[in-house]
Amino acid sequence: MAPTEHGEVFVLDDGGEVDLDLGNYERYLNITLTRENNITTGKIYQHVIERERRGDYLGRTVQVVPHLTDAIQDWIQRVAEIPVDDTKERPDVCIIELGGTVGDIESGPFIEALRQLKRRAGKDNFLQCHVSLIPIVNGEQKTKPTQQAIKKQDVSSTYHVPLLLEQQGLVPLLRNILQLSSVTIAPTLTHQGSKTWEAWKSLTMSQDLVRDTVTIALIGKYTNLRDSYLSVIKSLEHAALACSRKLNLVFVDASHLEQGSKTSPSEFHKAWHEVHTANGIIVPGGFGRRGTEGMIAAAHCARTNKIPYLGICLGFQIACIEFARNVCNVQAAASIELDERTSDPVIIHMPEIDRTTMGATMRLGLRPTHFQSSSEWSKLRTLYHHNSAATLLNGNLSTKMNGTTSTSELSGATSSPVILERHRHRYEVNPAYVEMLNSHGLSFIAKDDSGERMEILELKDHPWFVGVQFHPEYLSRVLRPSKPYLGFVAASAGCLDHFLGRHGVDGARNWMERVNI
Repeated sequence: MAPTEHGEVFVLDDGGEVDLDLGNYERYLNITLTRENNITTGKIYQHVIERERRGDYLGRTVQVVPHLTDAIQDWIQRVAEIPVDDTKERPDVCIIELGGTVGDIESGPFIEALRQLKRRAGKDNFLQCHVSLIPIVNGEQKTKPTQQAIKKQDVSSTYHVPLLLEQQGLVPLLRNILQLSSVTIAPTLTHQGSKTWEAWKSLTMSQDLVRDTVTIALIGKYTNLRDSYLSVIKSLEHAALACSRKLNLVFVDASHLEQGSKTSPSEFHKAWHEVHTANGIIVPGGFGRRGTEGMIAAAHCARTNKIPYLGICLGFQIACIEFARNVCNVQAAASIELDERTSDPVIIHMPEIDRTTMGATMRLGLRPTHFQSSSEWSKLRTLYHHNSAATLLNGNLSTKMNGTTSTSELSGATSSPVILERHRHRYEVNPAYVEMLNSHGLSFIAKDDSGERMEILELKDHPWFVGVQFHPEYLSRVLRPSKPYLGFVAASAGCLDHFLGRHGVDGARNWMERVNI
């Protein structure tokens, strides 16, 4: 899926590549979904065709109604039974988002299926919510499309929307329509929910009182569509909330940082001004050659000027290339992705990856990353490992990996912490160059299960220069910000020492407990 057309591709624990909307549900509801939670027209048609080929329909004519509509309803009801949180209990309520636009031919079978599902679910078991578009034309909101169906409400932050909905009585409304009072909820879960709600209100409302700003320059390829970096943006917001800072996120087109490109002088100087005046520089994931020399230049600027840097996936590889060129004096250092004929391929194809088929052939999903025994000095390791010596998931205790492996099994195999993060890549650091990079000061502090694939790099004598091969933004939550993003924003805001415990263990604990980290 092209980021400039669809927005970001969100990756789930099981490796499912799905629409960014599922990322929103995971972030705000603190749940873990699977590829089965993503229903597409292609999946439904494929499912029905496979059933027809097996003879399930006994040779009858296969039609949109009832075969497609029944398949959609059956899929929804099956997936609605799957546990999505740590309780491992069957959900009481299933939220169904019907995307697209009413009237589009693609939506027809789904709309009819949901109309039928309302009858199948029965009285007091189905509620429809109307989501209406309020377009902005020439700076003015046009409410005509809603036909007065929705009253306009302004909030200072999207994180205040749940508070607004509570004030407007949404909770008792849902409870009455769906007869939720008859649902039995364990007291421990009720208590946990109350604590989460209080923490949400405390954190998000306190943001209105924040005056200090942290400016982050995002060096990207798809800056003309912000949704291409939605999870990155949200992760930066989560970290800024935890650091009590207002986030000023500046988008810089990476190609504008390249001399000799088609960039005008004014664009070139503006882009570099934004880089040099930023408190921190982040280079997120991406594919293709365009703009990568600008990213390398930005990484060089961050490294040499002691500006906090965070490289995600491609940004991790960019940091390796920059270091090889400018510190190790390997002038031709490049990635096979960017230059197939390079004499010094610092970044190469992973051997197990299909080089001809593009779709769903990357290294995907939740995978373990092992901190190395000599990495105790690492700032990022300290953040991940601050509260426990056990295996961690996004900095918090984990009980399952991919639903099968317990953390006790993992932690028993090694004395160093193991973290679980989601991946999406087809290139890796060339093992032949690892020793050279290490010997010149670029430390690979964490590796994969085999110990041969580099996962995290960090510079020791730098305020924060970190690159990760995985995508930590996929697991960031409002009340539990991703540790790489938290460390990066904290370093950029000048408050990293609080999180590292350098202002005292009690001070660090109070700071982290305040934001439920």
